[in-house]
Amino acid sequence: MQPLLNVDTALADILADMKTLPAEAVSLPEAHNRVIAEDIVSPIDLPPFDNSAMDGYAVLFEDSVGASPSNPVSLSVSMDIMAGSAPDGQLQTGQAARIMTGAPIPAGATAVIPVEDSDDDWSKGEDSPLPAEVRLYRSLAPGENIRSAGENVAAGATVMAAGAIIGPAEIGMLAGIGCPRVDVIRRPKVAILSSGDELVDIYDELTPGKIRDTNGYTLASLIRGAGGIPIRLPIAKDTLDSIRALYRRALEINPDLLISTAGVSVGAADLVKTVMNELGDIDFWRINMRPGKPLAYGTISGLPFFGLPGNPVSTMVTFEVLVKPALAKIAGRPFKRETVKATTAGPLRSDGRRSYNRVTLSQENGPIMAQTTGIQSSGALMSMVKADGLAIIPEGMTEVPTGSELNVILLRRPDW
Repeated sequence: MQPLLNVDTALADILADMKTLPAEAVSLPEAHNRVIAEDIVSPIDLPPFDNSAMDGYAVLFEDSVGASPSNPVSLSVSMDIMAGSAPDGQLQTGQAARIMTGAPIPAGATAVIPVEDSDDDWSKGEDSPLPAEVRLYRSLAPGENIRSAGENVAAGATVMAAGAIIGPAEIGMLAGIGCPRVDVIRRPKVAILSSGDELVDIYDELTPGKIRDTNGYTLASLIRGAGGIPIRLPIAKDTLDSIRALYRRALEINPDLLISTAGVSVGAADLVKTVMNELGDIDFWRINMRPGKPLAYGTISGLPFFGLPGNPVSTMVTFEVLVKPALAKIAGRPFKRETVKATTAGPLRSDGRRSYNRVTLSQENGPIMAQTTGIQSSGALMSMVKADGLAIIPEGMTEVPTGSELNVILLRRPDW
């Protein structure tokens, strides 16, 4: 009997085989949640010119020295600068320019006084008449309320590094530097293969002896959440011809990775294994984990292939532990498993393999508590529906007393 393979060793071997996909150029609106393929350097300063941080008056800060409500300084108003305009001329000593937020600072101006610190009444908005003069009620520091050119980003600066995920802020920054298209890592296409005479699709009638193909839909959701593009194929029957046709069809769509479920355990029918070995170089592993001991891994026509166990919880756990990090590497996505330490609210049991028990999490003025979701059968999909995380029981431990501290992989963040 093949010895049980350590989970960490299995994952290290898998990751060593994974290669990041090449880049593709996409339009900026399509770049959300994509992975940047190369460093992005700003071609311009941001902001591109000195501009006002306030509605108010641009002045020479020296002209405001000593100004106060009881001793205001009066300046003549020589310009009216709206956002989007370009001021013409230079501000002289004793002059002020009415200016809107974001408008360019005129030459000569060294500070902006907010309108509320002057005697101007802007209650009529930007269309209010330009006064002949304005009184200032306080002193200003050099550069006050001026956003300098390049203070956000200087031309030539790296604004995003390769490997970063593009979110709303990154989209805004790319728009600001005039980047209509961006090179991102191509999203991996993942073919999902299901076979079995007992399986029917969700649209089909559930007749005696039949079950619905939950794994195909579950895997599609998991792949999508990991940044991939899932491609579900029709269910193959338990014949060599049907299974061969399924795998050949999968290869015709040029996927980047293939995932199948069932047919990889010691007692499984040889049909799926036969086709796997005909088309690829596959190892059949027995991994020291529960649920999910059997796993087929290797290549089919040179493409990475995972044969996951057929029970729905085993499928989800092996995907989380072994496939998700591999898919992240292919997609160029940074991967860090989010875990917390939790105290067991009741006793847990294992068979001595590294076990991933489904638990709910809670916290009330103390440590995070982990409570079993109940039945831990690898076929009990409801245990995953209820679960906030997977409590990891280390190898060799069969009894976990109440009050023990375990690492828990977060499946979702509870609303504590």
